[in-house]
Amino acid sequence: MVAPNKNTVVTLYWLEESRAHRILWLLEELNIPYELQTFKRGLDNLAPKALRDIHPLGKSPIVTISCPNSESPLVLAESGFVAEYLCDHFGGEHLIPKRFADAGEDGKVGDETEEWLRYRYYMHYTEGSLMPNLVMKFVTNMLRTAPPVLVRGLFSFVASKIEQNFLDRNFVHHFDFLENQLRSAPGGGPFLTGQRLTTADILMSYPVIESMTRVVGVQKGMKADRYPLLSAYAA
Repeated sequence: MVAPNKNTVVTLYWLEESRAHRILWLLEELNIPYELQTFKRGLDNLAPKALRDIHPLGKSPIVTISCPNSESPLVLAESGFVAEYLCDHFGGEHLIPKRFADAGEDGKVGDETEEWLRYRYYMHYTEGSLMPNLVMKFVTNMLRTAPPVLVRGLFSFVASKIEQNFLDRNFVHHFDFLENQLRSAPGGGPFLTGQRLTTADILMSYPVIESMTRVVGVQKGMKADRYPLLSAYAA
């Protein structure tokens, strides 16, 4: 880790109701001075064009880092990449589990600590496995409210069928999996990777909290008391 120049300026472009809040939390955990630019969603529920002026995809979170030795700011997008870069350069060692228990084991396949293996897994699981289900849940919710009133009933029926035949069972699989992962966490948890908060837990916060809020207790058979450890983790 190389200490950043005191004139380095970190800016977070934060969009309401987005995954950017995880990066805000990480910046606070790393004690990084930062500037914050906030954006509201349009009537179409999409990000404004102003974000595309910063990064072509126009999605939040976006972080820029302006350094004295660089002519143009470094532009970072995608939560996992942003999080890893910030930890690499701004002292995030305490948020990453130790990879090998003993220095002599470095590089040996299968000798990594369970905490580290879980950490690396959840850095990818959060967006690759859990988040797609939540995005589809947002879509089915929109199907119930966005169409014209005359056809809203039909779209609501389609949304319900998608949830019953696909989404609900997938959420159950994920919630059961995460509950068991917390139950078996090293040292008894309370985090997915063990006893200490990690960057992976911070990235997991958005899909877990949103899923527990929007899904558990709403769909039949998915009650908060079925997932006491996951509910506590979300809290």
